[in-house]
Amino acid sequence: MYIIEALPQQVANEALSVLIAAEPATLGHFITKGILSTRIKAHFQDVRAVGTAITVRMPGADGGILHYAMGCARPGDFLVVDRCAEQVTAAMGGAMAYAAKQAGIAGIIIDGFVTDLGELREHAVPIWSWGASAITTRVKGEEGEFCTTINCGGVVVHPGDAVVADENGIVILPSEQLLALAQRAIEYQENEKITLARLANGEKFPDVVGSRSIIDAAIQDRT
Repeated sequence: MYIIEALPQQVANEALSVLIAAEPATLGHFITKGILSTRIKAHFQDVRAVGTAITVRMPGADGGILHYAMGCARPGDFLVVDRCAEQVTAAMGGAMAYAAKQAGIAGIIIDGFVTDLGELREHAVPIWSWGASAITTRVKGEEGEFCTTINCGGVVVHPGDAVVADENGIVILPSEQLLALAQRAIEYQENEKITLARLANGEKFPDVVGSRSIIDAAIQDRT
């Protein structure tokens, strides 16, 4: 059975322009919820992408629902695909990556495998997955869901959530939390420049970040 829901409202471009400056690894200083499994890895280096989550639930070897999603996606949407623990079949390959490029899709996250790695790199749409498989899907007319709540990489993803992803990881944020967390991360990154400047002037890392005093105090408490 197929379940098709309406596309969500897109996250405002102004908010995404702030989020793009927030590194997932910096957000990871403040949150643990919403960070996808490390099994899902980037296929590109030095890439960061943001967008609005549109979700796909794609069990088994029926690839039709992802084709459908490619036909609905808007520029700036971020496809997030729940493969329902399928561990054999590639969900997409080069032709679909080209379709995503033509549609202006911001990025694609597959909680499973892809194929045609060379073509994926050629078409340059940012993609995250477990890796590659030579076994591919078929259009079988069996089942799938579009724009429903899914689980991807151990995280519940709702259509309309914000996505920020780079080669260090993937973060899913409810749109109402986006700006506060992004701005906190950006402030942290700016403060890190001060840390680097102090290190360049010869200070030691544990003194700059305060860990030496914490450890000294812990040692003193035990004596």
